[in-house]
Amino acid sequence: MPSSPTTNSKLVEDHLAVQSLIRAYQIRGHHVAQLDPLGILDADLDSFVPFDLITTMDKLAFYDLRETDLDKEFQLPTTTFIGGSESTLSLREIIRRLESTYCQHIGLEFMFINDVEQCQWIRQKFETPGVMQFSNEEKRTLLARLVRSMRFEDFLARKWSSEKRFGLEGCEVMIPALKTIIDKSSEMGIENIILGMPHRGRLNVLANVIRKDLEQIFCQFDPKLEAADEGSGDVKYHLGMYHERINRVTNRNITLSLVANPSHLEAVDPVVQGKTKAEQFYRGDAQGRKVMSILVHGDAAFAGQGVVYETFHLSDLPSYTTNGTVHVVVNNQIGFTTDPRMARSSPYPTDVARVVNAPIFHVNADDPEAVIYVCSVAAEWRNTFNKDVVVDLVCYRRRGHNEMDEPMFTQPLMYKQIHRQVPVLKKYADKLISEGTVTLQEFEEEIAKYDRICEEAYGRSKDKKILHIKHWLDSPWPGFFTVDGEPKSMTCPPTGVPEDVLTHIGTVASSVPLEDFKIHTGLSRILRSRAEMAQKQTVDWALAEYMAFGSLLKEGIHVRLSGQDVERGTFSHRHHVLHDQEVDRRTCVPMNHLWPKQAPYTVCNSSLSEYGVLGFELGYAMASPNALVLWEAQFGDFHNTAQCIIDQFISTGQAKWVRHNGIVLLLPHGMEGMGPEHSSARPERFLQMSNDDSDTYPVFTEDFEVSQLYDCNWIVVNCSTPASYFHVLRRQILLPFRKPLIIFTPKSLLRHPEAKSSFDQMVSGTSFQRVIPEDGVAVQAPGQVRRLIFCTGKVYYDLVKERSSQGLEGQVALTRLEQISPFPFDLIAQEAERFPSAELVWCQEEHKNMGYYDYISPRFMTILGRTRPIWYVGREPAAAPATGNRNAHLVSLRKFLDTAFDLRAFEGKMF
Repeated sequence: MPSSPTTNSKLVEDHLAVQSLIRAYQIRGHHVAQLDPLGILDADLDSFVPFDLITTMDKLAFYDLRETDLDKEFQLPTTTFIGGSESTLSLREIIRRLESTYCQHIGLEFMFINDVEQCQWIRQKFETPGVMQFSNEEKRTLLARLVRSMRFEDFLARKWSSEKRFGLEGCEVMIPALKTIIDKSSEMGIENIILGMPHRGRLNVLANVIRKDLEQIFCQFDPKLEAADEGSGDVKYHLGMYHERINRVTNRNITLSLVANPSHLEAVDPVVQGKTKAEQFYRGDAQGRKVMSILVHGDAAFAGQGVVYETFHLSDLPSYTTNGTVHVVVNNQIGFTTDPRMARSSPYPTDVARVVNAPIFHVNADDPEAVIYVCSVAAEWRNTFNKDVVVDLVCYRRRGHNEMDEPMFTQPLMYKQIHRQVPVLKKYADKLISEGTVTLQEFEEEIAKYDRICEEAYGRSKDKKILHIKHWLDSPWPGFFTVDGEPKSMTCPPTGVPEDVLTHIGTVASSVPLEDFKIHTGLSRILRSRAEMAQKQTVDWALAEYMAFGSLLKEGIHVRLSGQDVERGTFSHRHHVLHDQEVDRRTCVPMNHLWPKQAPYTVCNSSLSEYGVLGFELGYAMASPNALVLWEAQFGDFHNTAQCIIDQFISTGQAKWVRHNGIVLLLPHGMEGMGPEHSSARPERFLQMSNDDSDTYPVFTEDFEVSQLYDCNWIVVNCSTPASYFHVLRRQILLPFRKPLIIFTPKSLLRHPEAKSSFDQMVSGTSFQRVIPEDGVAVQAPGQVRRLIFCTGKVYYDLVKERSSQGLEGQVALTRLEQISPFPFDLIAQEAERFPSAELVWCQEEHKNMGYYDYISPRFMTILGRTRPIWYVGREPAAAPATGNRNAHLVSLRKFLDTAFDLRAFEGKMF
């Protein structure tokens, strides 16, 4: 009998219902997955059970299906792989297979990805029947790795029970997880992996993943160990590491580096990405086929730290992408003492990754085989699609935040369960023994073998009396230093360049190297004025920068300038990227058309992030000493949202980790009536953090300038001329070592008619002048000079103009500090001696409690033997760095200029 229309429509409806059912599991199955090894919490904060998942038979009615339909066969849609080679399955089997895939120990979030191919790829990896099968050999390898992970922690606990070590207990599976990601990536062609991670499990990763010698780790627990390196050092679970070895699974070379990091959670994320980008760049690995990064996160930090979001948003930007990162979240389900319900508003800690459509694989960390499978798929995803992926290891923390902490104070119920919890190694060993994969004797022998390795290393560690932090460098620079890690010389060659090089750069900088390229008419005027300057052999600020970059490119030095709006320049002065006015996205970078075999120049507008982008550039600068890497703030004070990178990595990096870094910070600075947020780059902060000694009068030797730079933690300059800026950028590369360079750059001086330099100040034989002495009328009769004003930066031009208007050129001398730290003791002493009758004044445009005065004052006192004062002229102390009122700005400027040239201002005053 032919089927009725009603029967047909019911058949169609049932098939559509089954399709909807399959899709419901694919989208929401993770909500009911058994992810918590403790069995007491939902790994996500949504405890609801989605009503469209068939968790009980009565829910079939939601799809207008009945129990009688369970044994009916249904055609499977092309969007599922649960059938394997079969195209139809019974409803009962469909539900069973969906539950098996999506509701057991793996929770998958991927259906928000808008690429069908990628969704299909993930579905095939997880839905195909029998896909998660392991050979006996793979299971034995996994067991051996778990043994090493667990016994390492047990060994530390036995030997140093009262020491903090931030052990991995409760997530021992992380070691085989990371090793699986590395093995799979190596198999797919990766040769270099850069790893960033917090404290927890770090020593275990060093020992069992990167394979640092165990005695090198154990000796750090010795309280009598002496540090051989200069600097203050750091605790053992912050140090980095670099190691080249053979990957035993693939028999291929692999280079692993673990980036040193501070306690500031997630701060290392962008640093790792920057270093990875640089390694890819130097290898010509534009697709990320050879170099990749792995980031390990804590659950509370992943959700709580904004730099995670900032770093994710760099993941697909052309000049910042590392072509995919594998993120591993060690999900303790607790942050120090904070319950997840108080720590985040999103269901999962990993929800931040959804902003870049990264698939998220949640997995119960007490199921080692599920973890290994997920990690293998994650590595394959990254190396197939070159996109980020997140593995969320839902685990627990067997001890407190550290080994000295008592977690029962705040999480009594959780820790009662943890104390009852059977360790994952025992669970997995029992499983393999019961199924006959290993014997109890083999398991015990594996444990005894590793315990013996630890004991022998412990014995050797007692012979080590000296710790060399340089052995823990995450970015060694082969050939740059001597074998002992010292500079090969303590001299710096002159930083000038031949005149013909300057002329050539000036010509290219004022031209458009591409044919049929239409530029903006306003830009035509700018290029014409550049050409005129070059013909007159003068430069302004933008052209001096062009000269510095271009000359370094000629010498094979890669230059990278990054930051918000750096291509054009915040103040529309740079214009390093020209845009065709008639062809969308057609651009030209003249700097890359200077020489036939020049190094490449990268100039890239960044996302509107300071923390993430500065961290990225710092990491980029770590990879090689032969690159000039610059980060420019849109305005100087915007650096304070990146303060963590400045404080924890840039200022202290060498002291803590013996790491040299030549990153350059360009910070627009100057009081110009633009209000409190666009005036001060807060120079006082950088000077306060300088380790330049104020009380010791140095011995002036022939290499005083270079040796003083070598002893400092960073260099702080405020250039008043384009030539100074040109030389200090070139000196940054010509120095035989690397130090961070902080440059307070101008705003109004970019176009100031007096702020120009001639080629004569930049040609071969010339160098950076740390101090520019008075060279006008005053030097003709130095004994007649009544006041010597020291200053730095833009205020010099205000002082020159005021001195001229008052006709005081013969009585007042002006000396500029171009380099403020390390302090130019030798040149300041010379200047003070040159004008023996002059009273000394420090003049700054910043408020007295800001700027430079608190830094320079004690150093002047050291030079003067406390026999003469250095008087202060500038704005009064204030809470905000500048006024927002234009008139108030001009009134305070007038006031301190009047004081600067009132030659009786300090009569009768005591110092």
